[in-house]
Amino acid sequence: MIFHAFLIKYAEIAIKGKNRYLFEDALVKQMKLALEPVEGEFTVTKEQGRVYVFCPEKYDFDEAVEALQRVFGIVGISPVVIYEDQGFEQMAQDVVAYMEARYPGYAGSFKVYTRRAKKSYPITSMEVSAGIGEKILDAFPQASVDVHHPEMTLSVEIRDKIYVYSETIPGPGGMPIGTNGKAMLLLSGGIDSPVAGYMIAKRGVKIEAVYFHAPPYTSERAKQKVVDLAKLVARYSGPIRLHVVNFTDIQLYIYDQCPHEELTIIMRRYMMRIAEHFARKDKCLGLITGESIGQVASQTLQSLAATDEACELPVYRPVIGFDKEEIVQISRKINTFETSIQPFEDCCTIFVAKHPVTKPNLKVIRRSEEKLNEKIDQLMEEALATTEIIEIQ
Repeated sequence: MIFHAFLIKYAEIAIKGKNRYLFEDALVKQMKLALEPVEGEFTVTKEQGRVYVFCPEKYDFDEAVEALQRVFGIVGISPVVIYEDQGFEQMAQDVVAYMEARYPGYAGSFKVYTRRAKKSYPITSMEVSAGIGEKILDAFPQASVDVHHPEMTLSVEIRDKIYVYSETIPGPGGMPIGTNGKAMLLLSGGIDSPVAGYMIAKRGVKIEAVYFHAPPYTSERAKQKVVDLAKLVARYSGPIRLHVVNFTDIQLYIYDQCPHEELTIIMRRYMMRIAEHFARKDKCLGLITGESIGQVASQTLQSLAATDEACELPVYRPVIGFDKEEIVQISRKINTFETSIQPFEDCCTIFVAKHPVTKPNLKVIRRSEEKLNEKIDQLMEEALATTEIIEIQ
């Protein structure tokens, strides 16, 4: 069956007040971007409180739906067949023809729901629904009407033309990208941080990212793995600016000067400071990490508090209360899992103490950091100056 358009359904945007149009405009913009790689010319429009995608004569249905299913803000995608308005009798025939093509020999329960956007139409919505239902029962004697719990709802919208649809394909939900500011994601090569980026992007936040590279201890393949992960997240979040920071000298200096059980905490504190520098530079409103309480030594409540103290911007941790398996499920859904488990070292796994501190004392950590005063500012400046920026599309 050839569908002429998609009706886009959204949830939270509908309850916005006077600024609702801003969210709708952002949604339309993201839909246009998502459909650009799909062959054919699609037209995205707002019409009387609805968002429609009008399709070209020839297009790949599955590819178009898959593209729309990655646009945050969409909760449902209904494929629509459009008929000319030639009066009620012809409309009823067209709807029966739709049923015969879409559900041949239908024997389940159904309900007809009519919406008259064209208020000048001479018949009321209830009368249209009853009349079409009668014609369907004539054509499908095994079918039955159930207005409370139907197996299938057939929707008819009367506009300048007649729009007919009966299926809603689920969308990702959330809010359109760009409606809730921008934040900086600390992206490692693991499972958790890409999921964290996806979840914050789902709430309408534009994402940038920073990755800490430690050559020669981490390989170019480890860096490429992170670039690949950023590309997978970008399919949902839109373009990502990835900052690749050379962290080797800072790590080695901390390793030489500080107690080894405090290595992870102190390194993470400097990562937060560097991430905050780029976040402020690019007007981000917060940092995002993939930390989950108690998962590793650096993610106890005491460790998280010690990490947070190193920066002033708020730190968003969307998977903070998730079990590992719950995070894995989302990573599989967004296709980052297989890339995340590739066996390349990241800088957090190279210099790991045998017995890392799990309840760091902030005063003790600060005192340990004082041992770095001689060279750390210079090393930080070098790391910032030599950062590579990769634009991920």
